[in-house]
Amino acid sequence: MKTDEAFKIIGGSLSKPGKMPGWSIGIPAKECKTGSKLRKIKNSVCYDCYALKGCYVFKVVQDAQYRRLKAIKDPQWVLAMAHLINSKKPDVFRWHDSGDVQDLDHLNKIYEVCKLTPDKRHWMPTREAWIRDHVKRAPDNLIIRFSMPMIDQEPAGSWSHTSTVVTSGASCPAPDQGNECKDCRNCWNKEIKNISYGQH
Repeated sequence: MKTDEAFKIIGGSLSKPGKMPGWSIGIPAKECKTGSKLRKIKNSVCYDCYALKGCYVFKVVQDAQYRRLKAIKDPQWVLAMAHLINSKKPDVFRWHDSGDVQDLDHLNKIYEVCKLTPDKRHWMPTREAWIRDHVKRAPDNLIIRFSMPMIDQEPAGSWSHTSTVVTSGASCPAPDQGNECKDCRNCWNKEIKNISYGQH
């Protein structure tokens, strides 16, 4: 598969968050299944969602995200995503700098992409609790972190890996290093059970 063909299949582009060391893919935060409910609840992590403000609201960005969302149904999506991820130099990939897993078919396709990119480490934060029933069959190079829905909420013991948003005592070093990951790869590290991010 040629790279330009792969980009066309997945909806035109990957995301390159400035904070992070690798690439990502963003789909519309408006289409989050659980997040769309949490956005209505004060003190939830989705109440002031970063992916619903700033550059994310520009029409060109929204259009691109909806193209990517639609593209997931393409039968060639898995192969195209794997081709693009394998063609990138960074050895880490984040699933969804905007948006979340849509359904089981989407999750299964992500698993297939991870299997086809064995030299890459994948990290997927999610607020979709139903995914817990499918974590055991996740590829070894994928870490799924359940993002606790409320600010200052303790990590859920039923998940092996989690992330939290806290008002103080965050473990994520990004705010102290130019709001960038730099050399930190803790989010991809399975030995670290919980990552706490400062509220912003």
